[in-house]
Amino acid sequence: EAHGVRVVASGDVRCARPRDRRLLDALVCLRERRTLATAGRLLPPNGEGFLHPREEIVRRFADHPEWIVATREIAERCAFTLDALDYRFPTYPLRPGETQMGRLRALVRAGARERYGAVPDPRAPRQLEHELAVIEKLDLAGYFLIVEDIARFAREQGILCQGRGSAANSAVCYALGITAVDPIRMELLFERFLSEERGEWPDIDIDLPSGDQREKVIQYVFAKYGQAGSAMTANVITYRSRMAVREMGKVLGMDPEAVGRLSKLVARLDFPATRRAPASERGADRAARIEADRELRERLVEAKLDPASPDVRHWVELVGAVQGLPRHLGQHSGGIVIAAGRLNEVVPIEPATMVDRRIVQWDKDDCADLGIIKIDLLGLGMLEALEETLPLIERFEGRRLDLAKLPADDPATYTMMRRADTIGVFQIESRAQMATLPRLKPRTFYDLVVEIAIIRPGPIVGKMVHPYIDRRNGREEVTYPHPSLEPILERTLGVPIFQEQLLRIAMTAAGFTGGEAEELRRAMGFKRSVERMTQIEERLRRGMRARGFSKESEDQIVLHITSFALYGFPESHSASFALIAYASAYLKRHHPAAFLVGLLRAQPMGFYSPATLVKDAQRHGVTVRPVDVVASNGRADLEGDVSPPAVRLGLDAVGSLRRATAERLVAARTERAFADLGDFVRRVGPDRDELDALAE
Repeated sequence: EAHGVRVVASGDVRCARPRDRRLLDALVCLRERRTLATAGRLLPPNGEGFLHPREEIVRRFADHPEWIVATREIAERCAFTLDALDYRFPTYPLRPGETQMGRLRALVRAGARERYGAVPDPRAPRQLEHELAVIEKLDLAGYFLIVEDIARFAREQGILCQGRGSAANSAVCYALGITAVDPIRMELLFERFLSEERGEWPDIDIDLPSGDQREKVIQYVFAKYGQAGSAMTANVITYRSRMAVREMGKVLGMDPEAVGRLSKLVARLDFPATRRAPASERGADRAARIEADRELRERLVEAKLDPASPDVRHWVELVGAVQGLPRHLGQHSGGIVIAAGRLNEVVPIEPATMVDRRIVQWDKDDCADLGIIKIDLLGLGMLEALEETLPLIERFEGRRLDLAKLPADDPATYTMMRRADTIGVFQIESRAQMATLPRLKPRTFYDLVVEIAIIRPGPIVGKMVHPYIDRRNGREEVTYPHPSLEPILERTLGVPIFQEQLLRIAMTAAGFTGGEAEELRRAMGFKRSVERMTQIEERLRRGMRARGFSKESEDQIVLHITSFALYGFPESHSASFALIAYASAYLKRHHPAAFLVGLLRAQPMGFYSPATLVKDAQRHGVTVRPVDVVASNGRADLEGDVSPPAVRLGLDAVGSLRRATAERLVAARTERAFADLGDFVRRVGPDRDELDALAE
């Protein structure tokens, strides 16, 4: 005031509510690497730094109302909202006189001729036109053109790439070469991918080989859209039970042994937060809370802690308060956001720890909420293994294989699957899958699609696995909850296995539109309130009653939908994975040595250690030669001095030796060999022609 500077009333707010003071102190201690007992003046001096009600602020500053007026003036000037962000998706570069929709239609027509041939399935033109009309209405042509450009770049560079997830429901994506599954032949539901009612951008995920090849595609996107126009999305790492127990235990100075014991016992255990149970809490919620409290007490006793101790209660309260809060930012596995103009005018960007990577400070959900477009370029270890395998087959066996043209439904490959001889095979190598393969007995590609999707939490919780297998093997009659559902469930013997079936059931049984059915899946896919779930269930039952469904059928359908809405597999996603699973199984059966080298070069990946993969290959007659400092390359390789070729383990198989280190060792060995050669030349002294021949 002495200098004529206006004073503003403020409460120095550090937390929302008075009861958050304890958590605030704990987080300050974490930041300062202190315990509560030793933090001293590093902590706030009192508990007043919470958001006071307006009336309390007026009372406190009653002697200086002009300070409050100044605060309000500043608040009124702060008119910015996130809706004001000027985000624009890049415009795809076009030739003069060309439109984005016109270019997309031309690419789709050309791709459809290549995919479907001169005499296409009569359903194809109708479906493509329907999808293009939706894309045009939602003004999404540019998005599809940009994703097609990325996929085309990968193909031109000889990089295996394949769209996965709900994008495989789209015939346009199939015609553009983004996905490899024909949704028309598979009878997949386009609305699972895109519909007018959803009012949001589609989500296209592209699988690429892990490692350098994927990085090449990522850097292509960065180069095309510029340093300021593209970056990776973040991943918000939150406090989980174990981490929360350890961190809050440090803050309170708890015995490290007690912290270790409790952290091992609380995986996925919910701690009670400091808030009181609401008066409106339903009976089911109250029962669940009481059960969670009982389980927590048991864990505390098991960890040799007294649940009644004030220190232990304080510990539990802090863990419950911090659980689920953000801890730090990580980097999303493959999400890239791009913008027209400067992305850093929309969202803050920081350098990632990885060289030549940039990361926005928002996660994928934040970006989606604000309409910022994300394209997922995901690394898949099996694609890297396949990419390593094919050149080896061509070099040592003289056969050039095209994964898109492998023999369909190869009997020897399916015989191997039925024996559960699938160590190293994509998606069907787990113990649960290996236990199911001899029972399901896959003989066709669609059998493999079902196999991949059925061993998931959704079908298991929904009690669908055993009925399907029993019906497939003739031990149980095929029945349907209602005659109207037979066309939807016929291929899966009356048992719903895929998310697309869930959507169609809601549309047929309860009269939902395609967009409404997708919203149903999304609503159930997130852990919403009991009230929200109850509303959805009531709407389903109301629709089914209006269409003459029995109470038993209602209950059965509701169980199916609620059990696997969260964990069920889309049929399109399963079909995309089945293509890779079949390719890996075919190579394991017919080219085991080259396939083993591909798996070893792509490590770490899969369920099994390299030692297990090697032993399995040896059981199949593959000759595996040990690491040899003279004969081994940096990575595993084939040696063609025997037929079939033998596998030579690479130097990177020694302990935790990394690929780059192994390659440096090979380079050093080569340098030493040339030094030895030079020494030999000096001693023997051949003429120039002999020297050139020796060098060759």
